[in-house]
Amino acid sequence: GVAGGTASGKTTVCNLIISQLHDQRVVLVNQDSFYRSLTPEQLNNVKEYNFDHPDAFNTELLLSCMETLKRGEAVTTPNYDFKTHQSVGPGSKQVNPADIVILEGILVLHDERVRDLLNMKIFVDTDSDLRLARRIKRDTVERGRDVQNVLDQYAKFVKPSFDEFILPSKKYADIIIPRGGDNEVAIDLIVQHIHTKLGQHDLCKIYPNLFVFFSTFQIGGMHTLIRDMQTTNHDFVFYADRLIRLVVEYGLGHLPFTEKQIITPTGSIYPGVVFCKRLCGVSVIRSGESMENALRACCKGIKIGKILIHGERNDGRQLIYEKLPSDISSRHVLLLDPVLASGNSAVEAVSLLLSKGVPESNIIFLNLIAAPQGIHVICKKFPKLKVITSEIDETLDDDLRVIPGMGEFADRYFGTD
Repeated sequence: GVAGGTASGKTTVCNLIISQLHDQRVVLVNQDSFYRSLTPEQLNNVKEYNFDHPDAFNTELLLSCMETLKRGEAVTTPNYDFKTHQSVGPGSKQVNPADIVILEGILVLHDERVRDLLNMKIFVDTDSDLRLARRIKRDTVERGRDVQNVLDQYAKFVKPSFDEFILPSKKYADIIIPRGGDNEVAIDLIVQHIHTKLGQHDLCKIYPNLFVFFSTFQIGGMHTLIRDMQTTNHDFVFYADRLIRLVVEYGLGHLPFTEKQIITPTGSIYPGVVFCKRLCGVSVIRSGESMENALRACCKGIKIGKILIHGERNDGRQLIYEKLPSDISSRHVLLLDPVLASGNSAVEAVSLLLSKGVPESNIIFLNLIAAPQGIHVICKKFPKLKVITSEIDETLDDDLRVIPGMGEFADRYFGTD
């Protein structure tokens, strides 16, 4: 969403963003298209009509169109004629679904329902004198109005509405762009952020507490080997250990830290950080135990607890055994389980940790692979917990096995298959 005062440069900013996303599917939706048609009575007294008031827009229709686009479906938006002040049906615009939908308008950030649809909220902040000069030029040239009419409308409606409705919505913006389209640095940063989001798995866009680290050919090659049913037990353990070490290292990067300056052997000052010391691991027996060596290699002398959960049936789990550090409530916990399938065992394990006094935000759940169904379960139920995995698979089969998966991980790792 791109908001800002009249003639602040919103459209210019949108066009610059679109031009830099030339290799992506992008559509632009203008809030101006959703102006309500004026009644004959309003037309007879059009100079007294406030076009900058929220009631001037058909927000319900705007919401419906945006929700349709977010579902990946095409939609027809109105076409508003600024000379007749009517929404023209035959000239309606077909908007096709796209990877990026940009909604632009003065009051885009005013309505909470509209804000909730937006993944990124931008406010274009431009000097009021410059905006007035641009508005005079635009309304006289493009909309057939005279200068005095533009000035009268600005003083009577535009500026008061800006102060009452538009400027207060600035506080909801994620990004504020001073100078509009002239701010190349801000636009570059926005484009980079969009590229980053598009490179993420779709589930990462839904759950901010889900992290999948960037795949490389090395990681893809290791996944190929540990998923191959012909891979020997020795090779499976070797490459699984390599992947586990990467997951553990990535997980440790999400722990809190404190800044610390140190003196190097050259006598120079280095601005560094200190690791989180109040840390422990908890493995879900038995496959989670395969991740313990990597955690010990990264964190010297770390305490590790254990949880054993038995599957009663497809939709249930029973806690059989637990042995956890007595002071676990004061520690950050790395929960270890290579495969996140249905999420039932994970819910049982996390619920146990919470019952022991561990804050939800202090738990990081580490996996090698995860099924979408398990991600939905764990991320919805525990939004403050972090889930870190190296790859998200396609689905679960009827027996709740991850597909394509890697088989029974513990049996393959410990050689008991």
